[in-house]
Formats: sequence, C-alpha cells, structure tokens
Amino acid sequence: MNHVETLATVLFALAVIHTFMASRFEHLAHHSKAHGGLWHLLGEIEAVFGIWACVLIVFMLPLLGGGQTLSYLQGLNFTEPMFVFAVMVIAATKPILQLATLGVRGLAGVLPLQRSLAIVVVAISVVPLMGSLITEPAAMTLAALILRDALYSQGASTRLKYATLGVLFVNVSIGGTLTSYAAPPVLMVAGTWGWDSAFMLHTFGWKAALAVLVNTALLTLFFRRELLGLKVVTQEIRRVPYAVMLIHVFFLAGVVVCGHYPVAFIPLLLLFLGFADAYKQFQDRLLLREGLMVALFLAGLVILGGLQRWWLQPLLADMDERLLFFGAVGLTAITDNAALTYLGSLVEGVSEGFKYALVAGAVAGGGLTVIANAPNPAGFALLKNYFDDDAISPLGLLLAALVPTCVAVSAFLLL
Repeated sequence: MNHVETLATVLFALAVIHTFMASRFEHLAHHSKAHGGLWHLLGEIEAVFGIWACVLIVFMLPLLGGGQTLSYLQGLNFTEPMFVFAVMVIAATKPILQLATLGVRGLAGVLPLQRSLAIVVVAISVVPLMGSLITEPAAMTLAALILRDALYSQGASTRLKYATLGVLFVNVSIGGTLTSYAAPPVLMVAGTWGWDSAFMLHTFGWKAALAVLVNTALLTLFFRRELLGLKVVTQEIRRVPYAVMLIHVFFLAGVVVCGHYPVAFIPLLLLFLGFADAYKQFQDRLLLREGLMVALFLAGLVILGGLQRWWLQPLLADMDERLLFFGAVGLTAITDNAALTYLGSLVEGVSEGFKYALVAGAVAGGGLTVIANAPNPAGFALLKNYFDDDAISPLGLLLAALVPTCVAVSAFLLL
C-alpha cells in the first residue's frame, strides 16, 4: 500500500496545481476550435479532483488488483458529496430562493442602509450565520444565488466580485460553528470529542459571529460607493404559492435532519424530484448538473484524501497548539478542512487546546481556496460565469480571502 499512498500524494499535489491552472484552461477553451471541449473539461474546477481520482483508480487496479481497489472504495464515506448534492438541488429551487429573498428583503428593509447595500450585507452576514441551522451547503447556495441577482449580474467590478467571494467563503466556513452539526469540519469531530451545540456556541460561535460582522463591515466600507450604485432587484417574487414554498422547506429540512444517513435523505431527494416535476410551473431549471459536478469534486477529494493519512496525521501530532492552529489554516488551503479535522481526531491523548486549535484553524482557513471547505464548490459553480472566461482565478480567490481570513484568525486566536 506504501507505493499507492505515495502515488496518491503525488496525484493529490497535481490536482491542487491543476486547480490553479483551471482559469488558463478555460482561456484556451475559448480560443481553441479543435480541442475546445477538452480544454473546457480541464478548466472545470469541479471536475479536477474527479479526473485525478480516476487516474488513481486506473493505477490502483494493476498495483493492488480489482478486489483491493474495490475494498478501498467501499471503505470510504461518500455521505458528504451526496448530502451536498441533495441540499444544493433543493436549496437552489425557485420556491426556496423566493422565500429566502423575501426574508432577506424584509431584514434589509429594517436596516438603516440603502436598499441595495442592505441586501448584500444580509447575504454575506446573516445567511452564512444561518448555515449553523440549515447547514453550510444550504447557506452557501442561498447566499450565492442572492448575490448573483443583487450584485454579480449588476455589472459589479472584478475587484468587488472577488472581494465579495472571499468574504462569502470565509463567512460561510466560520458561520457554521454556532452548532455542532452544520459545519463539515465540526461534524467530523463533534461525536468523538463530545462537543454539543451549547459547547460550540460558547467556544466558537460568538467569536465566529463577531468575525462575520467585522468582515462584512470592512467589505461594505471599502466598496461602499460601488455598492450604493447597484440596482435593487425589483422583479415580482410572489408568483410561487406559499404552500409550495412550505413543501420545499419540508424537503430541505428533511434532508438536513437526515444528513448523516443517505438511506434516508436520498429517497427524500427522489420524492422531491417527483414533486418538482409534477409542478413544473413553479420551478426554474433544477441545478442537477451543477450539483453533480460539485458532488464529483467532493467525491474525488474523498478518494484522493483518504490516502493522505500517512503524512497528515503524523504532521498534526508533532505540532504544538500555536503551530497547529496556523498549520491547520495553511493545510486547509490544500486539503478539505473536514478531512483535516477527521485525521486530527484520530490522534490519541490530545489536549483540549489541541482540539480547539485544530478546528479553529481549519474553519478559519476555509475560504482560502475552492477545495478548503465542502460548500465552496457550490458557490463557485453558481458564480463562476460572472467572471472573465467563465472562470474564477484561484490566486484571485486566495488574495481576496486573505483579509477576512486574518479577521477570523484574530477572532479565534485572541478572543
């Protein structure tokens, strides 16, 4: 297995490099007639880890044999990719979006801010904090869809688009820490370490909420003039009956409650698809392709990440608490933060300080790259078409997320 682990690490590194080259491939796709389709596939960040996971499996078959390869795949947990797919498809529907928009407009109406600015403020602060109740994937989907209509489709500058994306990704990553079930990196350790929602709110939640508000305030102050110039989305949003909205809420809530059990939430998703097909007049196009691409991304990350334990776990175990905190922030940029906390939970005899440093660092760094936090690909898929060449630059995202990440780091480290 040692050779396979080494190979998996090499392929994982190549996949990370590939993500930083995706915008280049998209550029080639727009200027190549002969092989545009291939360049477009390579430029799809959501497909990157799926592609390299397939390469790994191709090599594993002759190295380990079909039996051992299947045994490895069967031993992996693909609940998170399936859950994110189900949540994304339901949360991105017209009835859910209209209900969320009603709530956002209602809250924006009571804020002492200009209307367009207030909608953006609520979308990047309140909605990410709602992720602690409705889960981070649902919050990311809803926030991205609201921002798409209120900001990204309004001709905002590239700087504002990247800055908003960086704040959104960081705020969603830390905004799910008010409870013990909503954020994937918390979910991986809560049962093992006995962390309940009261503990999360007392230890992490209030710090995260403060960081979310500071990040939002900094963004709005820096881009205040441009944000005030945005148009308010005024189209009628009450065309969907409230009864249909409530049925959609029921399905979304059911998937969230059953989020640990695919045997329960997959049938709910199938029933929902049947209901949506029966009442097509109340639906826009379901985001099935986008949801499947995000699921492919996360599934590839699970396959490749499952063989990184040999170097990640000893690395974490050898760090002191301060180094672990910053190490987790940095490692999260190149690996999924849920995988990082899971591997840390396997280290025996660790202190409470070790546990705090690992999780705080993992969620604080969750906005640095698209692979850092499981919901990020959902936001990426919904907003990428509003950037040049229909692609988001990983370097642009990294730079945009640095300031909000520093705010999150300061909140968890100093408060």
